[in-house]
Amino acid sequence: MVSRLGIVCEFGKYQFAQFFLQVLSALTAGMHMLSLVTVASVPEHRCFIAGVDNSSLSQLPWNSSAILEAIPLKPSGELDSCHMYNASAGDQSQIPCEKYVYDTTYYKTSRTIDWDFVCDRRWMGAIIQTVFMLGTFTGAVTLGGLADKVGRKTVFCWSALLQLFVGVGVAFIPEYFSVMVARFILGIVGSAGAYICGFVLTMELVGATKRTVCGITFQAVFAGGIMLVAGWGAIIKDRQMLQVVYGLHGCLFLAHWWLMDESPRWLWMQGRAAEAVDIVAKGLRINGSGIPIDKDYYVQKAKQQAAVEEKSSAGLGDLFRTPNLRMKTLNVCLCWFANSIVYYGLSLSAGKLYGNPYLILFLMGLVEFPSYITIVFVLDRLGRRSITSTLMLGGGLCCIVAAFIAQGTTLSTSIVMLGKLLIAGSFAVIYNYSAELFPTVVRNSAMGLGSMCARLSGALTPLITLLGDSFDPKIPAVLFGVVALVSGFWVMFLPETMNKPMPESIEDGENFGKGDTWFSQCAGRKPRQDSIYPDDPEQMVPLKTIESK
Repeated sequence: MVSRLGIVCEFGKYQFAQFFLQVLSALTAGMHMLSLVTVASVPEHRCFIAGVDNSSLSQLPWNSSAILEAIPLKPSGELDSCHMYNASAGDQSQIPCEKYVYDTTYYKTSRTIDWDFVCDRRWMGAIIQTVFMLGTFTGAVTLGGLADKVGRKTVFCWSALLQLFVGVGVAFIPEYFSVMVARFILGIVGSAGAYICGFVLTMELVGATKRTVCGITFQAVFAGGIMLVAGWGAIIKDRQMLQVVYGLHGCLFLAHWWLMDESPRWLWMQGRAAEAVDIVAKGLRINGSGIPIDKDYYVQKAKQQAAVEEKSSAGLGDLFRTPNLRMKTLNVCLCWFANSIVYYGLSLSAGKLYGNPYLILFLMGLVEFPSYITIVFVLDRLGRRSITSTLMLGGGLCCIVAAFIAQGTTLSTSIVMLGKLLIAGSFAVIYNYSAELFPTVVRNSAMGLGSMCARLSGALTPLITLLGDSFDPKIPAVLFGVVALVSGFWVMFLPETMNKPMPESIEDGENFGKGDTWFSQCAGRKPRQDSIYPDDPEQMVPLKTIESK
C-alpha cells in the first residue's frame, strides 16, 4: 500500500510532515549519547595542597612556585594529576592525592568534581557511560523485536515520554548507583526506543529515491544533537541545570501521540489492512494527488491473502535461520560494532584534545556534515557497499596513524577530525544499508540487532580508553583502527542495494543479493535474480494488481 503512495509522490507534504516528526528523535539521541562529556566532564586536576589551596576549585596559577614545589612533573612537563611530594618525609618521595583541586577555566561543576572521579576512581565515571551504552544495548535487544510485534509508533511514543521524565529526573539524583540505573533506562528509551523506531518509520514511508537523503539527514540531526551538547554546555555552567535542559528536549515529542502515524507497511504485514489503507488515503489526500482509494477492495484482498498464506510470525531468530540471510546478518553486526567503537572512541576523546573542550566537541559534530553532504550526492551513484567499505578502511587508518603522532599537535588533531569525518560517513550509510538489506517482517529486529552490536562496542569504548591511561596511550586507537579495517574488508562481501527494492518476506530476504559481492562485480558476474517479486518488486504481493484493477 505504501508503494501506491510512493508511485504518486516519493516525498510529498505528508511524508515531509511525518519525517519531521520522526527525525527529531535523532536530535535527542545525539544529546543523551554524549551529554556526560559535559555533565560529568573531567577537568584538569591536581592534588589539594594544605596551606596553599582553600577549596577544591583552582585559585592560584598552576605554574606558581608554591604548586611546583609540592607537585611533581610528568616527563612531558605537565603537572602530575594524581600525586604530590610527601612533605612530611622531607624528600622527593611521592604519595597519592587525598583531595583534589580542579581547573575551572571551562568547567565550574560536574559529576566528576562532585564525586572525585579522577585518578584511581576514574573508572567509576567511565562506568556511567558504559552503563548508558548497555542500556541502549538492552533496548536494541528488546525494543527492536517489540516494535515488530506491537508497532513502531507505540514503542516510539512511550520511549519518548520516558525519555523526558528520566532525562530531567536524573539531574536531581544525588547517589551514584541510582544515577547509573537512571542512565541505563535513558539508554534504553533514548536511543533504541525512539531513534531506531523513528528511522525505520522513515525508511518504510518514503519512496525509494528519497531513502538516501532521509537516512543521511537522520545522521546529520544526530550530529546536531552533539553540537547542542557543546552549545548548552558552554552557556550553562551548573551541571544540574544543564542536565535538566538536555532532558526537557523530550517535550518535542509530546504531540507525536496525535500527529505521527504508524507504518502502513507494518500494518499491512500484520493483517491490519483497513488501518493501512486509511493512512495511505490520508497521505494521498494531503499530497493533493486526487486519486481515490477503494478501501473495501484492499481489505478484501488482505482477507483473501490471509486465507491462503500462513500468518507471519517472523522474529530475530529468522535472521539466522537461512544461510544467506545469516551471513548478511553477521557481516552487518560486525559493521555496526566497528563503526560505533571508532565513532564513540573519537567522540569521547574530545576532552583529551588540547583547547576549548566545548569548541572541540562542537567541531566533532560539525565535521560530520561535509561527509553527509558528500554522501547524499554520491550514495545513489557509487552504491552503499563501496562507500561503506572505503570510508571504514580510511577511518581505521586514521585511527592507527593518529596513535603514532604526538598528541596536541595540529597534525594529530587534524587526523582525528578526518577519521571522525570518514567514520561518521560510513556510520550514516550503514543505517540505510541495513534497512535496505533486510525484509520488512524483521527489519526493525535487524536494525535493533545492529544497534545492539553498536551499543555493545559503545559500552566497551570508555573502558578501552582507560587502557591508554593504565598501559600504552596507543592501545585504544590502534585497536579501534584494526577493528574498522577488518570490517571494512568484510563489507565487500555484502550485496549492493542501490536502486533495488527492499525485500518484504523472509524468503525474499534470503534470495536477495545471492552471489553479489564486490569481487564478483569486478569480475563482471551478474548476481542471481531470485526475487519473489519478478515483475514489480517494490510493491507488496497483494498490491501487485493495483494498476490493472
